[in-house]
Amino acid sequence: MSTHTIRVFGDPVLKQRASEITDIDQAVVRLAEDMLRTMYDAPGVGLAAPQIGVQKRLFVYDIDDRPEVLVNPVVSESRGEWEFTEGCLSVPGVYFDIVRPKEIYITGFDLEGNEVAIEADEYTARVFQHEMDHLDGVLLLDRLDDEQRREAMKTLRDIALASSPEPVVKSSRLSLRK
Repeated sequence: MSTHTIRVFGDPVLKQRASEITDIDQAVVRLAEDMLRTMYDAPGVGLAAPQIGVQKRLFVYDIDDRPEVLVNPVVSESRGEWEFTEGCLSVPGVYFDIVRPKEIYITGFDLEGNEVAIEADEYTARVFQHEMDHLDGVLLLDRLDDEQRREAMKTLRDIALASSPEPVVKSSRLSLRK
């Protein structure tokens, strides 16, 4: 029933490649359930395990009110190009048009250990590719050109400054009383 804190840009766990899951056990099922709750609370449409600090190859998603889980996903084919504005729960407040393959073929496993194969296009393909990036230690910022990255970093700094409390200024003068 717990939700996790979503790791944000600057957390080193987001830059590491996640490891394969060797056994889909009750701990993995609980993790997926917690990840779905965390994703809904955010709110988001996808969430990869590294985004909550778990270095396992697993992501959850909900497109069209159908929550799903993919364990050890692999994209084996891709075709075309499609540009769409992306944001990321781990890079809050930053949105950019990103070009990705329009169609993909992805395989993985469900929580019962059954192999899953999905042909996805446009938005669904994008969600899968975005979450796969997290499993490989790639952030939305890594997909930007130099100018876009500078703009994104400025936005992140502005957000950090706006959300931090006013600095507390303490006087260094001592008050002498008689």
